[in-house]
Amino acid sequence: MDGMILPLLAAIIGIGVGFLIAKAMEKAKGKKLLNGTRKEAATILKEAKIDAESIKKDKILQAKEKFIELKSEHEKVILGREKKISDVEKRIRDRESQVASEVDKNKRLNKSLEQKENDFNKKLDFLENKEVELDKMHKRHVDLLEQISGLSADEAKVELVTSLKDEAKTEAMAFVQTSIEEAKLTAEQEARKVILGTIQRVGVEQAVENCVSVFNLESDDVKGRIIGREGRNIRALEAATGVEIIVDDTPEAIILSCFDPVRREIARLSMHKLVTDGRIHPARIEEVVKKTEKQITQEIIEVGKRTVIDLGIHGLHPELIKTVGRMKYRSSYGQNLLQHSREVANLCGIMAAEMGLNSKVAKRAGLLHDIGKVPDTESELPHALLGMEWAQKYGEKPDVCNAIGAHHDEIEMKSLISPIVQVCDAISGARPGARRQVLDSYIQRLKDLENIAFGFSGVQKAYAIQAGRELRVMVESTKVNDAKAAELSFGISQKIQNDMTYPGQVKVTVIRETRAVNVAK
Repeated sequence: MDGMILPLLAAIIGIGVGFLIAKAMEKAKGKKLLNGTRKEAATILKEAKIDAESIKKDKILQAKEKFIELKSEHEKVILGREKKISDVEKRIRDRESQVASEVDKNKRLNKSLEQKENDFNKKLDFLENKEVELDKMHKRHVDLLEQISGLSADEAKVELVTSLKDEAKTEAMAFVQTSIEEAKLTAEQEARKVILGTIQRVGVEQAVENCVSVFNLESDDVKGRIIGREGRNIRALEAATGVEIIVDDTPEAIILSCFDPVRREIARLSMHKLVTDGRIHPARIEEVVKKTEKQITQEIIEVGKRTVIDLGIHGLHPELIKTVGRMKYRSSYGQNLLQHSREVANLCGIMAAEMGLNSKVAKRAGLLHDIGKVPDTESELPHALLGMEWAQKYGEKPDVCNAIGAHHDEIEMKSLISPIVQVCDAISGARPGARRQVLDSYIQRLKDLENIAFGFSGVQKAYAIQAGRELRVMVESTKVNDAKAAELSFGISQKIQNDMTYPGQVKVTVIRETRAVNVAK
């Protein structure tokens, strides 16, 4: 044990001695490095002092040069000012000499002016005497003209004012007409391009709509089964569907009559199922009608979704989609409401794109503009305001709501989308074949057009042509001249515009002709 401790102590002592030696050597190196650093710092300070002295000398020299330069510039400025002062003094002396000469001239002029004033007074007296003589001569001439014409001066003045007023009115009307035509050449030209380009890019069907549907049968034997014993089947069908079923001598056909297209469609599909199945009795009829009503409701939703997808409209409320689908079974003046709304939506999208507006918002407003025509319950509000309320209720944007409510001018238009929807609605409704009009109202409109023309003096004949799109007026050439013809055309067009309601526009053409007739014998 003792033999192991001694070598271990020797090793520890050796390590301690080596550590002390290394530390002493490191301390010696540190002192040597510190001495070298101090010498280097002294050298740097010495060089910095030398550089500072040289920089100081350079700055002093630069300052002296700048001072000399500024001094020379100052002397130049002083010399220039002295020269200007001397020039001003010279001009003042010259001005004084000119003023003295002007004073002499004025004295001479005063004398000549006094002489001219005396001459002027003499001429003034002479002119006053002449004026008195001219007044007397004018009075004599007026008296003589009154005797010749048989009119007093006041009467002649009134006659002249009247003739000038008529002439001015005619010229003003012609000027107004010319101004309007010139404005239309520029404003309407661009509008026509947009509208015609929009119309040409939309192809649509013509209106074919009525209040009856024809149900075709394979044979007349089925009619008896549809009527049933003592008419119980047909009465059950009419009670369940609300449609009048007319069974007459028409071969292999039954007529379904109702103002509501949805009811007619339910009755048609129900009858088709009953005839195909062969079981026709009151209980079966009620069951089939209920199933068909559910089927039509689902079809309405599908039609609404398909329409919205076709037009690229997103985020529409489900109730509005259902309302769009119901448009398929509604008509307006014989025009299918869904077809009309799709057409207006496409027209609005195209026109908005042409004008640099948001075509998606315009399409949305065009599709929804007539949703107020398919209410679930009766309402006293106009369809435009009712549609606007629905749109607001289901979260549509203010621009869309305003376009729906303003397309018949019930409210004020607040965005550019609103007039676009109004114009496209008019385009869709006014194009030939779009709507079916009642014959009596159509004839009455043509008569009203002609009667308006006959209300103006000088009108000999009036003809409403082009389905009421043009009014041709024949006037008496002895009572209406060319200027009056332009005035008459303008007046008739304004009267039609203010007093009548009509689709599209009405062109007023006034025709005046002079005939010279002789007979060779």
